Amino acid sequence: MATPLPIRPASAEELVDVVLTAQRDGRTLAIGGGLSKAGTGRPARDATPLDMGGFAGIVDYDPAELVLTVGAGTPLSQIEALVRAEGQMLAFDPFDHGPVFGQPAGSATIGGVVAAGVAGSRRLSAGAVRDHLLGFRAASGRGEMLLAGARVVKNVTGYDLPKLAAGSWGRLFAMTELTLKVLPRPPVSATRAVTGLDARQAVAAMAAAMGSQAEVAAAAHIPAARQGDIALTLLQVQGFAPSVQARCAILDRALAPHGPVEALGDSDADALWASLRTLAPLARDRPLWRVNVAPSQGPAIVAALEPHGASWLFDWAGGLVWLAFDGDPALVRAAAEAAGGHATLVRAPAALREAVATLHPAAPGVAALEARIRRAFDPMGVFETGRFGERP
Repeated sequence: MATPLPIRPASAEELVDVVLTAQRDGRTLAIGGGLSKAGTGRPARDATPLDMGGFAGIVDYDPAELVLTVGAGTPLSQIEALVRAEGQMLAFDPFDHGPVFGQPAGSATIGGVVAAGVAGSRRLSAGAVRDHLLGFRAASGRGEMLLAGARVVKNVTGYDLPKLAAGSWGRLFAMTELTLKVLPRPPVSATRAVTGLDARQAVAAMAAAMGSQAEVAAAAHIPAARQGDIALTLLQVQGFAPSVQARCAILDRALAPHGPVEALGDSDADALWASLRTLAPLARDRPLWRVNVAPSQGPAIVAALEPHGASWLFDWAGGLVWLAFDGDPALVRAAAEAAGGHATLVRAPAALREAVATLHPAAPGVAALEARIRRAFDPMGVFETGRFGERP
């Protein structure tokens, strides 16, 4: 069966009409923007693509109040350029999956970033997407427009719906407008690298740094992928120059027992942190997994899967393990569960995505609660395309 042509509403009224029509006709809608995450989840062959690109643009930006309201279809690159010009940033460090998923770089939209809960290395210190989403407008599967949060501290319903929206992957409602908290961009950044550490040594070094008074902004580890490469454990400190200088001295003392410490130049440091945003150290022609565990358990994931051919890197001080692995998916899920974490299949060939659940299977009670929440916002399953295995 041919894929239905995309529908691109340009207003809330048109979007509601699209949802109600799909509900009446028994069709499903696959929400999309820049399609930079189209390689995640099972292919939704029979769903009608719902292109949210019509909801693009800056609605309101008040740098003094550190608040930004934008259309959900606005390109992430446009938003980052806007706030950078004001000396500000989206502190949860969003990034564009485009180069990883075979889409053109710069294709991610802010709605997709929020719906997927995408946060980079600075999430370690700045918090997740849900901590920076103040409010949103959306059309539910009931064909009703929702307004949640915005500039108020508490939603009128008493529920913190923005935290529910972040990471919902378009399974509850179609977001049209987002209000985000922005923060001043640190004037100075400094990166220290400890060389030659293995997985356990790297996590121990990062734990020492995080336990110090250096106020580390980001901590990651890139292993030696090829013969002759040098493993790098990276720690970043940000702020005003005198503070950064003093905290780097603390960081140097904390890291000294763990190996040789090098102060990286700005260009080298920027390139390394940028490589973590695109996952450049990992092969792009292998299935990509992300495993979330307690930082101390990161080495256990490596020990379980590296002997089977997995390549890997650590972010979030070891709490986020990225894996390029084309072996048995059951090994990844078993390793994640043994470490008390969960594993998500982020990228894979279509055949593997059809056979393996994208999200880690939830405990029965959690799965039942999730289903009730989805039914509350989308009782007819308008947004349940089968991408994540759910059906109404």
